[in-house]
Amino acid sequence: VDSAFPRSPRGAVKIARALVASAAFLCFVASRSRGAYTALAVMEVVITALFFLLYFLKLDKKMSWLFWPLADIFNSVIAALFLLVVCLFAVIIKTNNGTLAGGVFGLVLLVLSVVDAVLLFQKISLDGPRRRNTPAK
Repeated sequence: VDSAFPRSPRGAVKIARALVASAAFLCFVASRSRGAYTALAVMEVVITALFFLLYFLKLDKKMSWLFWPLADIFNSVIAALFLLVVCLFAVIIKTNNGTLAGGVFGLVLLVLSVVDAVLLFQKISLDGPRRRNTPAK
């Protein structure tokens, strides 16, 4: 167990993403919004929790057959694109105040997803020295 992960910037962003997605889900459910809004919020909570557990339990080291930070970046970028479309639609349409609040939480979640992707990209690109395959001339 990596007890330092929840206190790291990446861990804090993952926790914040799960909490904000839960808040968006509750707003969408309370307002009886369309299924796409609630489904996106639930998927975001579940996938973020799974990635958090993956890093917290150090399963990424044990399951080395996949480069997990890159998969996490793809998840963050795709989630950000879906959140942009769905939450802008929720804010623009705003059938009621619950949908509007859920859309705003979704846009905050969009920002957190981008921050998470940037932090992961920095870890990938700055983690370790670069080596050349060919000798320098």
